[in-house]
Amino acid sequence: MAIKTTELLPSSSPEELKKVLQSVASDWGDVIDDSDALQVIPLKGAMTNEVYQIAWPAKNNGLVRNVLVRIYGEGVEVFFNRDDEIRTFECMSSQGQGPRLLGRFGDGRVEEFIHARTLSAADIRDPKISELVAAKMREFHDLKMPGPRKALLWDRLRWVSVAKSFCSAKDAKEFCLYTLKDEISMLEKELPNDHQEIGFCHNDLQYGNIMIDEETSSITIIVSFTFLQNMLNFKRACTKILLFLAFSDNSPMVCTWWLRILCLQL
Repeated sequence: MAIKTTELLPSSSPEELKKVLQSVASDWGDVIDDSDALQVIPLKGAMTNEVYQIAWPAKNNGLVRNVLVRIYGEGVEVFFNRDDEIRTFECMSSQGQGPRLLGRFGDGRVEEFIHARTLSAADIRDPKISELVAAKMREFHDLKMPGPRKALLWDRLRWVSVAKSFCSAKDAKEFCLYTLKDEISMLEKELPNDHQEIGFCHNDLQYGNIMIDEETSSITIIVSFTFLQNMLNFKRACTKILLFLAFSDNSPMVCTWWLRILCLQL
């Protein structure tokens, strides 16, 4: 249901967001004088952010303009650099991948609205859709991205020292956070690194981060802060793990820590 107000947008920079939307509208030849003219439609599927479809009537031709506003989740910046994420976003967009970046504000960004739906576990079980996703990921692995072409997995995983400070001693013990750092170092030492094929990976490719346009069958991968260079052989193994989980029933699966770590490489 669309609501004609921007009060539902939980941005800490509402005036800045309004100026960004006005600028985007102006680039398209539209004028937004009254924020109540905007329709705000909450969207589901995001895990660390809040996302909204924003719509307004075009000035002359009777069409409706749509953009996506992404409000960043609280606390996630401790795990990554937001400016690095934006640079990755822009570089991918310049190579025809993902939505276009239309504007930024204090705690979020405005993106091109993709007319597609988010995949479900049932979609991943469809061989035709799985083939489309695999083909799209091959394109991603070949993208020319700035920075060194080396596996960055191990440095990213060492966020564990930060995670311990955000949970109780009981939770840290339950999730093995006191030993996980040593296990990561052990894996880095034991797993072969020589002659590994390195590629640009999503590293969080669950079906909620994949969209499909059902009219054109085109696949869009949602841009995430998890994007970085990784070892493709490990990634392919993890894809099989994800497919196994998608094809299995809904009962919980017991994963050892090394399996959980490898699953981060998708």
